Amino acid sequence: MPVTENRPKCLIRLSGRTLLEWQIRTLYSCGVREIAVVTGFAADSVESEIARVRLPGLSIKAILNPFFSVSDNLASCFMARQEISSAERLVLVNGDTLFEPAVLARVLKEATAPITVTIDRKDRYDADDMKVELAGDRLLRVGKTLDPGTVGGESIGLLVMSREGAGRFAHELDVVIRQPTGLKSWFLSVIDRLAQNEGIVGVVSIEGLEWGEVDFPPDLRRAEELTARWHRLERTDRSVAARA
Repeated sequence: MPVTENRPKCLIRLSGRTLLEWQIRTLYSCGVREIAVVTGFAADSVESEIARVRLPGLSIKAILNPFFSVSDNLASCFMARQEISSAERLVLVNGDTLFEPAVLARVLKEATAPITVTIDRKDRYDADDMKVELAGDRLLRVGKTLDPGTVGGESIGLLVMSREGAGRFAHELDVVIRQPTGLKSWFLSVIDRLAQNEGIVGVVSIEGLEWGEVDFPPDLRRAEELTARWHRLERTDRSVAARA
């Protein structure tokens, strides 16, 4: 607030584009051609933005979570479970996570587990970070309240799943949402269950690459700096291509 008083975070403008458009263009540049955007607050505005962003060969649609005001993002994933379970390979992204194309390119190249959580590492983690506990490149736990002594990184809000992993994730969504706390749960609580019970979750670290999550005013300032730099690089690439 007040930036998001009348619009969702994904429609914040950063260097001439909405956060959502930055995400769509980044996914597209990495070969993604089918996108489903789960909407809630100000759904009509998000749908208008989806209709505006047109790229050759891209199929993009909106899926409404009508329970957004009383639920968390597990419910949003539940609304898209048909798309999730039918995906040959799934990229799942939080609506407030920005990342350069090199981030997704690395994860798509290095992901080997049925479910892969993208992580980064830093010197200190705060209470809002979605922290991870690891055994090598295998995820043991993910959550905000992990014992600080066990933390080996943080989830950036970008996951890649094989067909098998997406199917297991969709099944577990159905299990968890039926529980008394299911509607108010994060989808990463499902990943935590799968990591503990089935051991099918791995990680890929993107240390050294650029990304950002937009939650607080300092995050917004950093996102503006990141996207301004990415925009300059895009213009430089276009200029080089024009002279070639």
